[in-house]
Amino acid sequence: MYMEIRLFRGSANPALAEAICASLGVPLGRARVGRFSDGETQVEIDDNVRVRDVYLIQPTCSPANDHLMELLILADACKRASAGRVTAVMPYYGYARQDRKVAPRAPITAKLVADLLTTAGIDRVLTMDLHAGQIQGFFDIPVDNLYAVGAVSAAIATMLPGTEKVIVSPDAGGVERARGFAKRLGAGLAIIDKRRSGPNQSEALHIIGDVRGRDVIIVDDMIDTAGTLTKAAAALADGGARRIFAAATHAVLSGPAVSRINESKIEGVVITDTLPLNDVSRECEKLHLVSVAQVFGEAIRSIHSNDSVSRLFR
Repeated sequence: MYMEIRLFRGSANPALAEAICASLGVPLGRARVGRFSDGETQVEIDDNVRVRDVYLIQPTCSPANDHLMELLILADACKRASAGRVTAVMPYYGYARQDRKVAPRAPITAKLVADLLTTAGIDRVLTMDLHAGQIQGFFDIPVDNLYAVGAVSAAIATMLPGTEKVIVSPDAGGVERARGFAKRLGAGLAIIDKRRSGPNQSEALHIIGDVRGRDVIIVDDMIDTAGTLTKAAAALADGGARRIFAAATHAVLSGPAVSRINESKIEGVVITDTLPLNDVSRECEKLHLVSVAQVFGEAIRSIHSNDSVSRLFR
């Protein structure tokens, strides 16, 4: 077993890093992350990490490139300081949507990021609700893809107690995720037949399943511009749904997302703290925040103790 545990964070989501440390009862390590005058990232580790078990907490959210570079440089600094094992704790794995070739000369950037992390000296990756589970196969190191379904479904059950619920997948690719929520909540299942005409552009066409007169919850791995979400909500309203809610792990909420949610028929959206909220998002009364710090804390404790983490995937 590695001698001690050290947790450090980049600049992406300090609140979640501190919450994870609080759940573990371990202080956050001292690391200085800054910028040189020309914009280059500067990192200094102020704690002894020799033969320690190091966890770097950094979602690669906007600005994705800056936060990714911080993580890579933090990993390099730890490896050069003789850290025993370095685990990248990435609550949100940026570039995950670029996981396949969609055009003849397009990159597979999710694989490129995996290669960068491995080259930087990362020994293990701990993340949550990857956009596509197959991304784990891009790595030649262990990857633990945790699920937020437990924390999010508990919040949904509190928000809608005792009602006849239907879980809705906004597209065919999210059916497995929606089925997991439906099983936990004892709810029905419906699917939106969605066609995508371009990046961040989609059109909901048809509802597969019965939603008339029922409370529906649209579940997805992330909400970016909220175009898919709000079009799905409009289709469900036209299909006779009684009340419409939504849930997602990663609240990217870029561009017009918050205004679209506010103007939509959605009554509430359950999100997690894998990503920090900006000022506009924090003022949105429809957003209900759930913390996943305990889940990450349990995973880190199990990995450090060389125990199984399989119980966290149930």
